[in-house]
Amino acid sequence: MIKTAETYHVPVLLKQSIDGLDIKSGGIYIDVTFGGGGHSREILKRINGNGHLYSFDQDEDAEKNVNNIIAELSNDNDTTSTEHNCGLTFVRSNFRYLKNWMRYYDIDHIDGLLADLGVSSHHFDDETRGFSFRFDGPLDMRMNKRAGMTAADVVNEYEEETLADIFYLYGELKTSRRIAAAIIRARDIKKIETTQDFIKAVEPLFKREREKKDMAKLFQALRIEVNHEMDALKEMLLSATELLDKGGRLSVITYHSLEDRIVKNIMKTGNAEGKMKQDFFGRIETPFKLINNKVIIPDEEEQLKNPRSRSAKLRIAEKR
Repeated sequence: MIKTAETYHVPVLLKQSIDGLDIKSGGIYIDVTFGGGGHSREILKRINGNGHLYSFDQDEDAEKNVNNIIAELSNDNDTTSTEHNCGLTFVRSNFRYLKNWMRYYDIDHIDGLLADLGVSSHHFDDETRGFSFRFDGPLDMRMNKRAGMTAADVVNEYEEETLADIFYLYGELKTSRRIAAAIIRARDIKKIETTQDFIKAVEPLFKREREKKDMAKLFQALRIEVNHEMDALKEMLLSATELLDKGGRLSVITYHSLEDRIVKNIMKTGNAEGKMKQDFFGRIETPFKLINNKVIIPDEEEQLKNPRSRSAKLRIAEKR
């Protein structure tokens, strides 16, 4: 029997990430990863009706959480509360289109942007979405259920070499070529449609002591490909760099080395590749000043309460 998650997401590094935005009265802020609304709720509390928050999420399940936040932050007797008079605008879209949406809302500068790049607990715990190898369900993995290609489409239609590259680049798996070959053999016999079909095809290649870790990396690689996560992240961060006013803050939580590298490079050099540009005097030209030179990680108490926070890293930078 397929079941869906009852709780959506526990916000990670909540205080540290919002403190990092250094919220100012009357400011315009963006939360590009609304999810369960934990970070957005805290930003709205600190804005306190004097400023505006634009919250992005491409998942229709996340949109359902908006009304809960409006009800929480509104006067209990006020039955006319809306997103707008709470200082919130929800945008159901992939954050890669950030610049287009800000143009649509006639916003040419912002004072801060927060991104919590982790997959919501809701997605991992919902059997119908196919994000986790703990359940047997459709091999889907789309953040936006209206989008076209699923994870099943990827494993059934991609060439062997392309699959191997995905598993190597996005999952950092050294056995990527053997995994791709096993998938081709399996799909020649029967179409791979569920998470269990997929696991059965590749499981014999994993050593028992590393099986869970490597399977998680494999599912991560597929998810990144299905949702074009790395391209979307680069586009969003470059748009944020353009939109942020002088003194505006970028507060980003990452969960794996690939996305952390992109965030670090953009904060240090202004580009995703990490290519340093120097002026005539040899000074590094970068649009940002780092607020924390060392990444901020959850303390022991948070990691015990929320084990999924263990791999989280927070980086904060200020626009020059």
